[in-house]
Amino acid sequence: MPTPLVRGMGSFFKECEHPQSRWSKCPHLYKVRYRSTAGKQVQESGFATQEKAIGRLAEIYNEKRSVHRSLSKTERIQKYGAMRFEEYAVEWKSGQRDLGPASVRHLDSLLQQHLFPLLGSRRMSTFDHKVVESFIQAMERNGAGLATQANAFDKLKAILLDAHRLGLFHESPLAGVKAPLYDPKRAVIPSPGQLRMIRTAGNDQFRLIADLMSGCGLRNAEAAAVNLRNMVADDVYRVSEQVNQTTGQYAPLKHRKSNEYRDVPLPVVIRETIEWYAQKYGTSDGYLLRHPSDPSRPFPHYSLSNQWRRIKVQERIDVPQGMVLYSLRHFFASNCLTQGIPITDVAEWMGHRNIDVTFKIYRHLMPGSISSAAQVLNQNLVLAA
Repeated sequence: MPTPLVRGMGSFFKECEHPQSRWSKCPHLYKVRYRSTAGKQVQESGFATQEKAIGRLAEIYNEKRSVHRSLSKTERIQKYGAMRFEEYAVEWKSGQRDLGPASVRHLDSLLQQHLFPLLGSRRMSTFDHKVVESFIQAMERNGAGLATQANAFDKLKAILLDAHRLGLFHESPLAGVKAPLYDPKRAVIPSPGQLRMIRTAGNDQFRLIADLMSGCGLRNAEAAAVNLRNMVADDVYRVSEQVNQTTGQYAPLKHRKSNEYRDVPLPVVIRETIEWYAQKYGTSDGYLLRHPSDPSRPFPHYSLSNQWRRIKVQERIDVPQGMVLYSLRHFFASNCLTQGIPITDVAEWMGHRNIDVTFKIYRHLMPGSISSAAQVLNQNLVLAA
């Protein structure tokens, strides 16, 4: 009776009068039976020991698996290699389930305005480093800013890496390509005197948001979701959600999943602003800011934008040239770094996904320098001399 092994591996046996329990002792040769890659049953004989029979079956089994893997890769190349980039990118996007609404909107904008017009009809199998280089050069000719170039390249890179993992390319089409170098402009930061005038130039809602951004480092969408219950200590505020600009609803924080949060410092001045506003206007389920025409809805982003626009148009106060609303958050970073607070802490409080972002924007604010470091290091070296 044939002895089966792993499913698909086949079986070994002897055609003699001896029972299976005596096969290892009898002189008759082993035979093997298996199915070829074409599905046809094959039988071989002439194996002196059971180990040799099993070894032959294992050899055939591994060969069939190798052929199957090769066929699968060939099928993938045939299917996806012939795809147009636009079709492949749409399928790739459907797998990016961790993206929030704002990130999806940004991705769609880059695809529709930059990637699809230049690469949409190209077959995936035709990508190489020259195609990628040409794409970057075309963006330069079209006048795309360096930030846009860098963002568009990052999306193209993610899509092509996904295709490379599928086996579409022998060599990555990104190999040797220099990415567009984006160096953010130096942030425009108001002075303490300018901030004092700016924070009181609008209505009370504007003042509350301005204080949260400049005092705790919140993004404007995070400040719009300020909640009295998030003051988890006298000097700690827990940032746990934001008002999504696209949906107008409460949503998880940028770069974070639902129920994730970050704790930030809560200066006394900012805590007093929160308590003052809550006492003056009350709260709704702990929220301080609500929609001006419908208290059941979150605070809309355009209400803050309109306030800021009116403040700049009126020109009654000293607003630094080039300052944007986001500069209130820059003030927080500046205040931290000029006071010697480690940039790693600042990056965490601001919710940056990568400390490189914090360093690129605020490196000029860090108090350390090679000269001052040399002086500090010299003190103990003098004592040790």
